[in-house]
Amino acid sequence: MTPAEFSDLTTLHVGGPADAYVEARSEEELIGVVRAADDAGEPLLVIGGGSNLLVSDEGFGGVVVRDARTGVDPEGQDACGGAAMTVVAGQPWDDFVRLTVEREWVGVEALSGIPGTVGAAPVQNIGAYGQEVAGAISTIRTWDRTRGRIRTFAVGELGFGYRTSLLKDSTRSASAVKGAPWYPTPAYVVLSVSFQLRLGSLSAPIAYPELAARLGVDVGDRAPSAEVRAAVLDLRAGKGMLVDDGHGPADHDRWSAGSFFTNPVVPAESAGDLPEGAPRFPVRSARPAVTTGPSLGAVDPSVIKTSAAWLIERAGFGRGFGLAGEDSQATVSTRHSLALTNRGGATASEVVELARAIRDGVREAFGITLEPEPVLVGVSL
Repeated sequence: MTPAEFSDLTTLHVGGPADAYVEARSEEELIGVVRAADDAGEPLLVIGGGSNLLVSDEGFGGVVVRDARTGVDPEGQDACGGAAMTVVAGQPWDDFVRLTVEREWVGVEALSGIPGTVGAAPVQNIGAYGQEVAGAISTIRTWDRTRGRIRTFAVGELGFGYRTSLLKDSTRSASAVKGAPWYPTPAYVVLSVSFQLRLGSLSAPIAYPELAARLGVDVGDRAPSAEVRAAVLDLRAGKGMLVDDGHGPADHDRWSAGSFFTNPVVPAESAGDLPEGAPRFPVRSARPAVTTGPSLGAVDPSVIKTSAAWLIERAGFGRGFGLAGEDSQATVSTRHSLALTNRGGATASEVVELARAIRDGVREAFGITLEPEPVLVGVSL
């Protein structure tokens, strides 16, 4: 085990030391580290790309293991059954998406540019531009920390919802999972993810109006997957929502954890209580509405989604906002109000103070409490 700093391990570039740090390069090694930490009663943090993580300035007093494995194993494809593949958890997510577009496997193209790893994707059911990873997953193979054995979950067992899953639920004290809360690492450590994707050069139906407009199509239409990927990457770059690759001058709008708050989902009967002018978006299932061909997921009429970015801006926290009178290096992104950024020398405490001010300001203005999206380790709002 070697020392490491979370400021080097996370895309926010903040956080203290990880004194016990391991990079696992095989499944056996990953399971061995997890099992040894659990047997010894040591706190455990399994990380991937560090893109959805905010760790305190004091660091983490336990074992940190990064899944350093990569690999995509195509299991077969045919015109009727589509393409099936298994991907190890450490595989960088966007590299996998690029491969699917190149091989004309359809179903995750709108998730281009999301940082992190394949193993992290199902934990919070990543989604963007009208797609969610839940719509492409068939099974997930995990190390079950509650039973000390390998366990495979079918997609229907994973409790997928908007930015949540059974895995994420196990980190909460209210979870029904034995031994909960399992925090900050879920009760089930993802080893690999199996996907079932359609074949073709055209994307899944475009569900997001902004993306449809960029492509010059209507919502529900399809477009060449390569064009969808290019459009999504362009949109994300314009919002500072791509990770700084480190090959040029530092782009501090990209020193973030992506969207810091999730979009509020409220009961449909409460839609009238939303602020005047607040966006109201349908919430769709990640699974297609029909199985006879590509389709949008069915709308859930019981809930609607509004925009956290809209609420943040209307509550007075515009792009580039920083705490007045404080020499803080943590500010709202200059490109997108949903990202909190490190302008080069921020501390984790400064990021937390900014997030807390925004959460409290939105609650005071609109009576809505925003929920943080990153995993918070050693800090809280």
